[in-house]
Amino acid sequence: MADFLRIERRPELRQPVLVAAFRGWNDGAQGASLAASYLAQSWSARRFADIDPEEFFDFQATRPHVALEDGLTRKIEWPETAFYHAEIPETERDAVLVLGIEPNLRWRTFAGEIVAFAESLGVELVVTLGALLADVPHTRPTPVTGSASDPDLVRELGLAASRYEGPTGIVGVLHDACGRVDVSSASLWAAVPHYASLAASPRAAYALCSRLADLLGTSIDLADLERASEAYERQVSEAVAQDEETEAYVHELERRRDALGEELDVPSGESLAAELTRFLREHEARRRDEEEEETEG
Repeated sequence: MADFLRIERRPELRQPVLVAAFRGWNDGAQGASLAASYLAQSWSARRFADIDPEEFFDFQATRPHVALEDGLTRKIEWPETAFYHAEIPETERDAVLVLGIEPNLRWRTFAGEIVAFAESLGVELVVTLGALLADVPHTRPTPVTGSASDPDLVRELGLAASRYEGPTGIVGVLHDACGRVDVSSASLWAAVPHYASLAASPRAAYALCSRLADLLGTSIDLADLERASEAYERQVSEAVAQDEETEAYVHELERRRDALGEELDVPSGESLAAELTRFLREHEARRRDEEEEETEG
């Protein structure tokens, strides 16, 4: 490991599982980062290391923030990737939580740093959390899919084998880095409504935490996320009701979901990533067309 990793202390860990979430392309409606932050708070996780952002971020693209301490002292807050540790309740395992932002630069080095550190800590399994846009209604439970590249892990955890080909984010690069050194890894993805992508989704965070709890064989108190999810549904419903076309579209999504019931065929997280790419391309094309029409007009 290079000098990018700043270790405050090395905790003693029991059969650790690393759980990672990154804000950015893999974090639709902030579902994944909200889930990881909730886990850190719920498990009283303690910070013990971070990665120096200097080599991995373009600070013109991902700018640091200025904050005031005690209303007087100005402090620079840099984009960070931090490591926390906590006991996983009801198990003989510990968790290493990685909370960060998708970097702008040197992805292979960045992912290699995380995996090398995980190996040095004795991590037995890496689980990433993601949330991406899809044609799902906000009024129904959030679908969560899981995948893994290791056939044995697929069978053991009841996940699916990944068949995606196409653009990826730092989560995909991290899984590739795990595979290169034979560290077992899996991913969980929540599907969030693309029409409500600007609103943070506690419902997606709830679904990811619930699925992760099943995977780890533990229980998590999700009461706060459940209350936040109810408020989220009310607020999004109020916004949707302001536009007849959007309201009709959501009703159609609800009809489709209810017709499928438990047999709902949700695409893999990687497929959702491809769908997001398509959606953004179409959105950009529409924007250009509108600008050309305004110019010609």
